[in-house]
Amino acid sequence: MSSTPEHAPGPADTGPGVDVVAAGTVPWRRAGDAGDGVEVAVVHRPRYDDWSLPKGHQDPGEAITATALRETVEEARLATRLGRRLGQVGYDVPGKGAKVVHYWAGEVVADHGFAANDETDERRWVTPAQACDLLTYPHDAELVERLASVGVPASTVLFVRHAKAGNRASWNDEDDLRPLSGTGHAQAERLADFLPGFAPDRLYSAPPLRCRQTIEPLAAVTGLGIADEPLMGEQHYWDDAGAGLSRFRALAAETGVSVLASQGGVIPDVLEALLLAERDGGRDCAAHRGGVTVPPDGVPSHKASTWVLGFAADGELLFADYYRRPPS
Repeated sequence: MSSTPEHAPGPADTGPGVDVVAAGTVPWRRAGDAGDGVEVAVVHRPRYDDWSLPKGHQDPGEAITATALRETVEEARLATRLGRRLGQVGYDVPGKGAKVVHYWAGEVVADHGFAANDETDERRWVTPAQACDLLTYPHDAELVERLASVGVPASTVLFVRHAKAGNRASWNDEDDLRPLSGTGHAQAERLADFLPGFAPDRLYSAPPLRCRQTIEPLAAVTGLGIADEPLMGEQHYWDDAGAGLSRFRALAAETGVSVLASQGGVIPDVLEALLLAERDGGRDCAAHRGGVTVPPDGVPSHKASTWVLGFAADGELLFADYYRRPPS
């Protein structure tokens, strides 16, 4: 396998041909008097006498995103929340076979205080440029460069399509009252395991019951309330799409992480509008902003899928990661 990192727009590759699966983060925090700079954390491993990013092997039955968060705590003593997917690094390990390590940007939300241990004996906060000089392996430096080239978000929206609902043809009441099916409830529970890794600050839902039910398990896990957003439902959005887009941008401007549950008739239109704004603004999303591309058949929005959208303080779309389902 190549030792060159690759952007990974799809689910983590844990399939055939991969013998060892691992995950980690590029932990970052704001720095400078105005908080307009960024520092990243790197760790020293005495076993290899190298400077590295925190990472480690996936435990049996553990989601790969949970691995990234856990290993960052264990090796760097930093609690982080997931952000942009930075890609994966593949290489061969003598005696063990092909290894793939998946990386996310990790905004630090708590520092547990570093103490030397068997795996790591030093942690340093450095600028991205200093990290690239200090890190032992070029592929680690490329991940830091990838984070720095795009920038870190001022706000993030987890744009979730509702899970599978009951059959429309056999439903005799108002469509907004159509509930999730058994499969849909199971999908909602999986989202409640996955989305807390992004440490959301607030939850919003379009009016249909199936949208609210999709994030109710998440609300129970996080203790957050769910606010109604009528303009993010198909009925009201298409009465005035311009007003709907304006409302989405207002939600996207809120500092921190917001979860917004909506419908398949809204999400692709909003994404296409965001990407069109990037193109018309002279910014090539595909090349410059993290590999955001629109397939010929349109923006995907499968049931129980999630778009992770990162925005700069001026509203510019920095990155867009699509998860058709929570990664395993």
